[in-house]
Amino acid sequence: MHHNKLMAAIAEHAAQQPDKLALHSEHIAIDYATLYLAISEQAKAWHALVGKTVALAVENSPAWVILDLAALECLIPLVPLPFFFSSAQWLHAIQDAGAEILITDHPETFEPLLADRIMQAAQFTVAGKKLTQFDLRQTHPVTLPAGTAKITYTSGTTGNPKGVCLSAENMLKVAASITQIGELNAQDIHLNVLPLATLLENVAGIYAPLLAGASCVVLPSQAIGLSGASGLDVQKLCNMLGVAHATTAIFTPELLHALVLLLEAGAPPPCNLRFLAVGGASVSPQLIKRAKDLMLPVYEGYGLSECASVVSLNQPQSNKVGSVGRVLPHVNVTLSDDNEIIVQGNAYLGYVGQDNLPGDTVPTGDIGHIDDDGYLFISGRKKNIFITSFGRNVSPEWVERELKISPLIAQAAIFGEARPWNVAVIVPKALSTTAQIESVIQTINQHLPDYARIKRWINADAPFSVANQQLTTNGRNRREMIWQSYQDKINALYEEVQP
Repeated sequence: MHHNKLMAAIAEHAAQQPDKLALHSEHIAIDYATLYLAISEQAKAWHALVGKTVALAVENSPAWVILDLAALECLIPLVPLPFFFSSAQWLHAIQDAGAEILITDHPETFEPLLADRIMQAAQFTVAGKKLTQFDLRQTHPVTLPAGTAKITYTSGTTGNPKGVCLSAENMLKVAASITQIGELNAQDIHLNVLPLATLLENVAGIYAPLLAGASCVVLPSQAIGLSGASGLDVQKLCNMLGVAHATTAIFTPELLHALVLLLEAGAPPPCNLRFLAVGGASVSPQLIKRAKDLMLPVYEGYGLSECASVVSLNQPQSNKVGSVGRVLPHVNVTLSDDNEIIVQGNAYLGYVGQDNLPGDTVPTGDIGHIDDDGYLFISGRKKNIFITSFGRNVSPEWVERELKISPLIAQAAIFGEARPWNVAVIVPKALSTTAQIESVIQTINQHLPDYARIKRWINADAPFSVANQQLTTNGRNRREMIWQSYQDKINALYEEVQP
């Protein structure tokens, strides 16, 4: 008997289609029979670790998947560490979660970082990848909620990310819904584009395809044109979608924008793609329309770590541009009196170190509405909404999203709390002139209600980045930090006499 439905499904695929490719990378191809054996062997080897928490800092690879699935099978809590985290965030996650073991394919990065805490190091190989296991001295004991299978750290808008504890059931409910809604089947080939350490790719990009008996193409980030948090060679990414014959993939809005620009410039579109899910941040309806004009099968979705990722998703039979789709079958969404989205039915087990447990409802902090056809729309973050001096609520993300679609604007942040009109701080693209940006703003203003329009703007001194603390690691504006840098200039604009 297997501890989870996913391992049971893999066992069944191994029996019924043993030679079917489950995972392949540049140098290795693993069929379902081999995958089942590899997970079982790793799980046996790991029985000694039961009761400990393991951190995983490994590049996208079949080895990552096997280690993850073995941990799930052994009931060992796993803490995936993305490579786009800073050293401070890695250390925070390892200490906060009480990880006693770190497994990595980059020992040279982690050894100096953890030097005083490493008790011993050992090497081993999984699916052709050399790995190092560090046994760590714990700084303090950490008690996790019962049933914790994964602790996911999202880079929030605050400095230290919170560890969200999820059960196997939490994650597999989402994977089963994705398999059903996306109509995934054994013929599908999923190209894993995002880091597997991000919950979205882990659940929707590994668990869902494997439940369906499909294949995952798991390549290191560099091979598909991604480096760091924001480096992107979109031509390489587009080529890989073609070479892999990928039928499905998951993109962030940034990746979609880059792909759309590439195809608009005349590059041939990837021809096997049938489902390109887009999530992680809000997507401009204009961008989705442009993608559709290029025949890209784009479907926007919405989710959050506290609900084990995806909550709603558009799909081929029911797709409404501008919405984040209908709510998935395993959850229920209601709205509070102030239109905050509340999700019921798949709540996380709690945060690491949190005493009061969440119960079965998750207030998302997002404001939105559900239309008569059951589609969910998101208008912004509750805490980011500002109220103009005319008493109008403005969701800055919505306006910023429209600005950033322009090829002339790299980044934007808008402000207008308790003011009669709004000011934008703009990071122009390299060669944009002031006149060009003026004209972009005028065009966008025509499509906005008067209270959301931008009356004045200032040029940013430097791009918003993780380094200057003006961006979160997943690319969202950290408003309070941007405001601190520009408040004097912004306030000066309001003090000028307006014509």
